[in-house]
Amino acid sequence: MINKTKKTLVEAFSDEDVKVYALGGLGEVGKNMYVLECLDEIMIIDSGFLFPDNAYGVDYVIPDYRYLQLNEKKIIGVFITHGHEDHIGGLPFLLRSVNIPQVYANGLAVELIKNKFRDFPQISVPIKEFNDDSVFTFKHFTISFFRTNHSIPDSFGIAILTKYGYILHTGDFKFDFTPIGQHADYHKLTTYAQKGVRLLLADSTNASVSHFTSSEKKISTSIRSIFSQIKGRIIISTFASNVYRVQQIVEASVASGRKIIVFGRSMEKTVNVAQQLKYIKAPAGTFITAREFPHLPPEKITILSTGSQGEPLAALSRIAEGTHRQIKLIPGDTIVFSSSPIPGNKESVNRTINKLYKAGATVIVNSPLTDTHTSGHASQDELKLMLVLTKPEYFMPIHGEYSMLAKHLELAVSTGVKRENCFIMQNGEVLQINKHGISSKYMVPAGDVYIDSHYQVVDSGLIKERKWMSDDGFLAVIYALDGHQLISTPQVLSRGFIYTTHSTEIIDKIQIKAAAVYQKYLDTHSHIHLPSVKNHIAAELTTYINELTERKPVLIPVFLKK
Repeated sequence: MINKTKKTLVEAFSDEDVKVYALGGLGEVGKNMYVLECLDEIMIIDSGFLFPDNAYGVDYVIPDYRYLQLNEKKIIGVFITHGHEDHIGGLPFLLRSVNIPQVYANGLAVELIKNKFRDFPQISVPIKEFNDDSVFTFKHFTISFFRTNHSIPDSFGIAILTKYGYILHTGDFKFDFTPIGQHADYHKLTTYAQKGVRLLLADSTNASVSHFTSSEKKISTSIRSIFSQIKGRIIISTFASNVYRVQQIVEASVASGRKIIVFGRSMEKTVNVAQQLKYIKAPAGTFITAREFPHLPPEKITILSTGSQGEPLAALSRIAEGTHRQIKLIPGDTIVFSSSPIPGNKESVNRTINKLYKAGATVIVNSPLTDTHTSGHASQDELKLMLVLTKPEYFMPIHGEYSMLAKHLELAVSTGVKRENCFIMQNGEVLQINKHGISSKYMVPAGDVYIDSHYQVVDSGLIKERKWMSDDGFLAVIYALDGHQLISTPQVLSRGFIYTTHSTEIIDKIQIKAAAVYQKYLDTHSHIHLPSVKNHIAAELTTYINELTERKPVLIPVFLKK
């Protein structure tokens, strides 16, 4: 059900209902942050960020923490489902904005969080590690955990017992019956179902994918086969956080007699942490340094690289451009993409692939014939299995774009959940649960906050201006004045709007209009207030230029006085 009634914006609650809402993760893939609240307690699940579709000087997008700041005395902690950036990447920004008494995490996520905070030495992170059997009891919430399968070790769902029944949050998951790591806690899921699941919040990323997600073990076999057939140097790129995949690459390299060199800051960090925790295991001497690898023959080298998503500054993109300081493509190189493009990245990935081909490399991408990648998210049959195992009374799809949430809702209805008991929500919209049922009447403040490469907040107005300039360009109209009288026809300076040399007719019209607008203002106003004149000119000329060209450049009048 999609509740379209207008919601009332609130900044605090005092009633006994259990509230469930997202500050990020709904209508988008990333920025995950989900909140449960009851009376004087707030628990937060995950604190991620989102990489922007269009940069405009922005490196990360995080949720608006305003509501948490207003109610920080209620917060009991942040509970982390796993160590991917879209679930932990926002923690430093959250902790510098809001007083968080405790961060709860497990295994690899703990070390990745500690590693992340080395870039923020001024912030202390209070981490408490949970395990499979941990139970944390608060006044209104009793919190336990169930292990799931995902593309990173130590992934968990979270079960929250409230006075109105269990609320389950799946985290990111899939059902892998032959996993590289530990099996999922199927028995716990059925136990929760027997006790009664009031509300299920479930990962929707692959809700549009019909086939069952392949097992990581199948990918392991495929990668080994590919490595055994390649004679030259192998450059393989995958998600830095996909620790299971990195281990498969290590095993394939060892089996084919290759040494491994790692390029890319995020990959180096993840490999170091995963080796410490024994998730990545390799014989001594398998990993080598940049100084060592030029002395080895090509058939003895695996280069493990970031850049599987075509990121401009990642190692693989720089290799494709020929700008990497230490790696230049040579005849016989084979590039393996052990990944698939995430939504919005396909074009940049294709650009990188084309550049690699032009440079003479052989490129292998994921396909039914090569099987170099499998998703860490559940497809339709697995999503239905989660619904059948947990038997929720109410359902709220999370973690996905709107189409994914809508498809997941249909899957829930097909398994027997009543349509009127399913809710597609937006960030900030609140579900209220009590003994009578569930409703949605309120909203809390929610939105996007933009962060630059220096970890500073970028004003949203500035982002709009940058986007405006990127789309329609910039126009300066320069008035030369003697007192308040025009000395000459206003001059027009264009950047990114039109090429003035080839558009003299349009420029002439803008100049004539600019002079007329200014003169009319002089004729109709006895007192000349320059800021008001500038605003008037900008408004009049913007409307005129839009009628003339169907574009609205950023327009700034400039007055030069004699």
